[in-house]
Amino acid sequence: MTPQATPSPPKTTLRPSRGWSAVDFREILRFRDLLIVLAGRDIKLRYKQTAIGVAWVLLQPLLASGVFTLVFGLVFGQAERTAAVGLPFFVFAFANQMAWQAFQSTLSKSSASMVGNAHLVSKVYFPRLILPLSTVGSSLLDFAVAVPVLAILMGAYGLAPPVGLVTLPIWLGLILLLATGLGLTAATLTVSYRDVQYILPVLIPFLLYASPVAYPLANVPEHLRIYFYANPLTGLIEAFGWSVHGRINPCWPAVAYSALWAGVTFVFGATLFRRMERRFADVI
Repeated sequence: MTPQATPSPPKTTLRPSRGWSAVDFREILRFRDLLIVLAGRDIKLRYKQTAIGVAWVLLQPLLASGVFTLVFGLVFGQAERTAAVGLPFFVFAFANQMAWQAFQSTLSKSSASMVGNAHLVSKVYFPRLILPLSTVGSSLLDFAVAVPVLAILMGAYGLAPPVGLVTLPIWLGLILLLATGLGLTAATLTVSYRDVQYILPVLIPFLLYASPVAYPLANVPEHLRIYFYANPLTGLIEAFGWSVHGRINPCWPAVAYSALWAGVTFVFGATLFRRMERRFADVI
């Protein structure tokens, strides 16, 4: 009686992609366990060895909203203008800060994800796109922690949740999509040009003040608004704030423009990342 042959284990042949190719989301789905592990690692390490730990998630938007209320609300008179529509300026600033923090955190961490994990990129195979995508988890966690604080603030000021609140996940998703697309582009360029990691910390604060985070866009002189609407983040932040408090209506054509930009930016960033991925291990 002949012994039964042992079946050979399945083999996978790895070949670098050539030219411009679409992102293989099925491959990312196969590595979803690694995506979850990396996202969890980012969350655990973020506030490790800090004195107050996760409380920074709440203190950052609260402190920033307090500064904006003092400077823009009181010194520059924005508080009186938002109060005219029944909206406390601190609630306005805190809601916009939540949107901005989700954008800024995702962009900053995803852009540095490749260089920060060079030891993994150069030694182990996995879809490299997992690294920047894993940074979205900590941004979502920060957002989830801030939601109860926003609810408490609205209750303290007697603001009822508007009907538009059901659209909030849409605006948050588009903000994260835009941030991830820009982060993928920056991460790709950072592998070859380390200058990008020094340019971004300078550009991001400029983008903050060019976006209606600390002031309603309706208060900007009309002949200057076209320049603010050119910023793809403007429409999304306005729509996000409207879904929270319902007191200041966004410019819906600008929102559509921003949504289109978010989709195009993500597709471009992911495609560029995929195009340059085969060079990462050699030059990182």
